[in-house]
Amino acid sequence: MDDPYSDLTRGIIGAAIAVHRALGPGLLESTYEACLAFELQERGFKVEKQKSLPVVYRQVVLDCGYRIDLLVEDTVIVELKAVEKIDKIHEAQLLSYLKLSQHKIGLIINFNVEILTDGVRRRVLNL
Repeated sequence: MDDPYSDLTRGIIGAAIAVHRALGPGLLESTYEACLAFELQERGFKVEKQKSLPVVYRQVVLDCGYRIDLLVEDTVIVELKAVEKIDKIHEAQLLSYLKLSQHKIGLIINFNVEILTDGVRRRVLNL
């Protein structure tokens, strides 16, 4: 079965590689977020930064302060990190964001690595 998200996620990862090549590891997450959003927009992608993610609890919508780092093409949640390694809690956060938002695909991109592809995790929910 063909993955309908592969071209989109490949494009996002390509943009992240370009940012990482230009800046390298060791900067703040917010720097990578701003640069990746710019790079994606330059490549023609629709990008929302720090998109609010409410929680629906007992049919009540509550703003609990959750924010998606980047939402690309209204489809892919991109969570950015600048950490020593991606931990299980980072993956749990992404999966929770996918569930809360009802999106199907997400990426964790950790810029604090020598080779960016070593810092990328792709997660798919309910496909």
